[in-house]
This record gives sequence, C-alpha cells and structure tokens, in this order.
Amino acid sequence: MLVADGQELVRAGFRVLLDAAERVVVVGEAGDGEQAVALARRLRPDVVLVDAGLPGLGCVEATARLAAEAEVAVMLVAASEDDERIFPSLRAGAVGLLVKDAAPRDLVRAVTALAGGGALLSQTLTRRLIAELAARPEPSGPAARLLDQLTRREREVVTLVAHGLRNDEIAERLAVSRATAKTHVSRVMIKLGAHDRAKLGVFGYEAGLVAPRNPAPAPQPLALAS
Repeated sequence: MLVADGQELVRAGFRVLLDAAERVVVVGEAGDGEQAVALARRLRPDVVLVDAGLPGLGCVEATARLAAEAEVAVMLVAASEDDERIFPSLRAGAVGLLVKDAAPRDLVRAVTALAGGGALLSQTLTRRLIAELAARPEPSGPAARLLDQLTRREREVVTLVAHGLRNDEIAERLAVSRATAKTHVSRVMIKLGAHDRAKLGVFGYEAGLVAPRNPAPAPQPLALAS
C-alpha cells in the first residue's frame, strides 16, 4: 500500500503500524497529492491511504485521479466523521474511511478489506450516506434505466447490499449458499460497472430500490465478505 500524508512523522507512524502487520506491505510514501498520483501509477499498490488534509491536489482531486488513473482503492483518513471533505471524497471514488482516533487493529482491518476488493464505512457514516441519498429527488436518469438490465433476483441482491448486508447475510436471506451469494453480487457489479459494494449500494438508492419509507435492517459497515 501507499501512504499519502503531508506530515513526515505521521507517515512514519502509519508505516510502523502497517509494516508490523503480516499481510500488509508499505511500498511508498507521498507528501502531497501530485506525488501520491505519480507513485500510485508507478508502484501500483492495492490501497492508497489519503489524509483529508493532503496538500497539493487536495484529498478530493487526488482521490478522483487515483481511482481513475491508477485504479487503486482509496481510503480517506480524517480527524472525525464530521469532516466536510468526506462525502466529496466518497463521490470522487474513495471506498473506505478511517478516523484518526481508530485503534491500530482497525487500520490493519480496513486496509485488508480494501485490498480484498471491499469497502469499509462506519455505521454512523453509512447512516449519514443513506440519509443524504434518500433526500435526493426521485431518480429518472441512468440508474433507473440500468435497472431494466437486472433480473428480479439481482434486484433483491442490490437491495440487500444497499442495506449493508454481507455476503453470508445475503446468502441466509435468499436461502442460497455463500458462494452463490458472492457470485450474484459479482455478476451485478459487472452488469452495473460498479467497482465496489459501496457504489452498488449507492445505485440501489439512486435507482429507487431502497427508500426511507421501506423497512430496512440497521446498516452495517460495508465490507466485502470473501
């Protein structure tokens, strides 16, 4: 993974914590947004940790370029979940969020989840994201049109993902095996061009499959279940 933070001491701290994990290797450090994009394109890490206060391009533009040009998973690191840069960064392509007061084990768990192709948001942030999406006007654009490409079962899968269910929970709800549930999720992602579960969940709201008036399970942190 790549660590992008404007403070050298902070980058060193992240490197120490991550290098201590068995399955995580830090391949580089960047002190600003431009350097982060350049290093990501050259080193091709699985995950880039981006500080919300990243100098240079800034976290939002850096995230957009990292996702588009380097095709890496971006995890935003913010001082709190109230940081105003979080939602713009998620829209730009970030698939994970970590607050700076998180425990070291949470950092390793988040990096591992993103490296495996998943997304990771806290329950609080997931609820805020759902509330923001639910407040949008009734969809009538591309999301609604893409809905016609899905089978009834695939729509059920999108709805369950939007509610935050993991693959094993989806399997239980649909009375299928975990492997079958994972296949359904993967197939829907391919059909919709969604690169991660967070974007699949967003599609569910934008397409009108999930609405605040419908009963829903309590949101769980979005994470790919292998």
